[in-house]
Amino acid sequence: MAVKNNITGIILAGGKSSRMGSDKGFIKLNDKRFVLYSIEALKPLVSEILIVSDNENYDTFGYKRIEDIIKNSGPVAGIYSGLKASKTEYNLILSCDIPLIKTHILNKLIDAIDNTSEVTQIESNGKSMPLIALYKKSIAPTFKNALANDERRLRTVLKSLKTKTIILDASEHNSTKNVNTPNELKTIENAHNG
Repeated sequence: MAVKNNITGIILAGGKSSRMGSDKGFIKLNDKRFVLYSIEALKPLVSEILIVSDNENYDTFGYKRIEDIIKNSGPVAGIYSGLKASKTEYNLILSCDIPLIKTHILNKLIDAIDNTSEVTQIESNGKSMPLIALYKKSIAPTFKNALANDERRLRTVLKSLKTKTIILDASEHNSTKNVNTPNELKTIENAHNG
């Protein structure tokens, strides 16, 4: 069992969201910004939180912000930048567009740590979620090589790594919903307030 001081929380907040029309981490659900939901879910489990984003506005949250080492290359670059900056062996990686995420879901990833898996990800509703996952720092070079070879698809990079999947119960599917459009935000607001 990994202990808190050996885990860093890395929030990927780099994406310019074309479908949402603004930076997703700053969108509000019930008057609270998305990125704060990610921070709150991670906080009890990690020793440090890093936010990967080129947007200086994230500095207002008081956490260390890491800029993408390779620009405009999506989550593969974001994960690489975060792993490179991390000081710990284990890293909980979370995209900033999953406002209903809860600490106990992330804790399942920590409970599943074993000696062989390099990435442990959540599967929800039949879909694997590499952006709700635990990554070992030692795999940073795999991401670096992928970027050097112009590989931007995270799922392709994961195929070359030892990956383990934790399947959530149906009752937990809601907590992993990501929000890409104003419409999806409305749906979540209704669920959240329902």
